[in-house]
Amino acid sequence: MPVSDVPWHDVRTVFGTRGDPARCWCQYFILSNREWNETSAADKERMLCGRIEENRSAPGVLAYLDGEPVGWCAIEPRTDYRRILTSRVVTGSVEPPDDARVWAVTCFVVRVGFRRQGVAGALLEAAVAHARKHGARDIEGYPVDTAEKKASSAELYHGALSLFLGAGFHVVSRPAAGRAVVSLSVE
Repeated sequence: MPVSDVPWHDVRTVFGTRGDPARCWCQYFILSNREWNETSAADKERMLCGRIEENRSAPGVLAYLDGEPVGWCAIEPRTDYRRILTSRVVTGSVEPPDDARVWAVTCFVVRVGFRRQGVAGALLEAAVAHARKHGARDIEGYPVDTAEKKASSAELYHGALSLFLGAGFHVVSRPAAGRAVVSLSVE
């Protein structure tokens, strides 16, 4: 469900009060290095809330299981992510960097206790539908290839390559060992 259509306390439940999601609030690819280091977690939360309240497409989707908020997936036009365009994880993308119709999946958060239950797959499916509805022509992801690289749960915030391949994405490039750039045309 688009994050703009859910109560803020559900978003807070998913991001939690400790760990990487509670420190990041999906602002890492939005902010410069200096801004990232100088911005508190509380300010990052306010930034995400403000971006949701802006009159535009929601910057992500939330998943529910039996009425309980259990996961988040960040997806927006790639041009909204200043840092991603200069990041090594996007190396090999064939899409023009200034094309706002190319959207990017940058982050998954699945609450402890709800992992390995298909939440990430449901989130990716909802993210693709959300991007398509808002005019995306292509969606990119920057997943970890867990068959090639053992990854901790903290490293899997980009998603696993198998997740994207199962959703119809194809590999565009391999910017580093255990990493891939994937793409899905949605026109």
